[in-house]
Amino acid sequence: MTPKQTSPAHLLLDGACPILTDAQKSPEDRQDALRDYDTIRRSIEYLTDHWRDQPGLERLSDHIGLSPHHLQRLFTRWTGGLSPKGFIQAVTLDNAKKMLDQSASVMETAFEVGLSGSSRLHDLFVTHEAITPGAYKAKGLGLTIFYAFHPSPFGKALVMVTEHGLAGLAFADPGEEQSALEDMYGRWPNATYRLDEEATRSYAGHIFNPDAWQQEQPLRITLIGTDFEIRVWEMLLKIPLGSMTTYSAIARHMGNPKASRAVGTAVGKNPISFVVPCHRVLGKGGSICGYHWGLTRKRAILGWEQGHVAGNG
Repeated sequence: MTPKQTSPAHLLLDGACPILTDAQKSPEDRQDALRDYDTIRRSIEYLTDHWRDQPGLERLSDHIGLSPHHLQRLFTRWTGGLSPKGFIQAVTLDNAKKMLDQSASVMETAFEVGLSGSSRLHDLFVTHEAITPGAYKAKGLGLTIFYAFHPSPFGKALVMVTEHGLAGLAFADPGEEQSALEDMYGRWPNATYRLDEEATRSYAGHIFNPDAWQQEQPLRITLIGTDFEIRVWEMLLKIPLGSMTTYSAIARHMGNPKASRAVGTAVGKNPISFVVPCHRVLGKGGSICGYHWGLTRKRAILGWEQGHVAGNG
C-alpha cells in the first residue's frame, strides 16, 4: 500500500526542540558536513579492510586523496579528538571487548535502577512515550508524520516527527535516499506523510549537536512498535554514551535470558537510529555486527562517540 502524502506544511510542536543550530548553518556548511562524512566513510572502509597492516596516515591519505595534514585535521575535528589511528583502535574487536568489560558494572546499574542526570553528563537526554497498541496495529492509520532529509555527521539523515515528537531517524548514502524513505514508509504504511524541512530541522540540529544535549531541554521521541519491541528500545535508552552491551545482557535484564535472538530482532527494527542507541549493542565477544544502516556507519557512530567522550572526559 502506497503511503498517503499531502502537500508540505509547517508543524508547530508545543515544547519541541528549541535548538536551531542546524537552521543557523548556511547551505554551504551543511554540504561540507556531507562531504566530510564521505571522506570519513571512505577512510573507515579502507582502515577496516586493511587493519591487519596497520596503515599509517601517509598511506591512508594517498588512498583518500587528501594531504596527511588535512586528513588528520578533518578526522580530529569530526570525532572530537581522535586521530585516524585512534579511531580504528576504538572500533577494533579488541577494544570492543575491553569496552564491554569496562561497561559491565555501569550497565548493571543502568539496567537495574537507571542513571541520574549527573551520571549521563555526555549523553543525549531523551523523554519518550509509547503509542497505544491499537494505533500500532493500525500501521500508522490516523498518524501524520512530517519528514525531510538533513545533513548529519553520518551522511544524510531522514528525520521523521509526529505531534508527539521524533518517531523515525534513518540514514542514507548518496543515491540511497528513496530506498531509505521507502524502508521507513513500510513501517507505518497507513500513515499520512508530509514533506516538511522546517518542522524537522530543529530536531536534526538538536540530535547531532552535543552542545544541545541538556537535561533541561530533552529530546522528545515517540516509540511505535509492539509491546516487546518498546521494552527492548527502552532498555537501549539506558545505555550511556561510551558504554556498550550485548543482546544477551539485554535479554537477561529483561528476565528472559533465552530471548537474545528475539532481542536482536527487536533491536534491528528500532526506527529511531542513533537516538535510541542500537549501535551500542554488540555481538557475543564484542563483534561489531548487525546494523540496519550498514556496519561502516555503525563504526563511524561508535568512533564519533568515543571521540566525544574522550574530549569531554
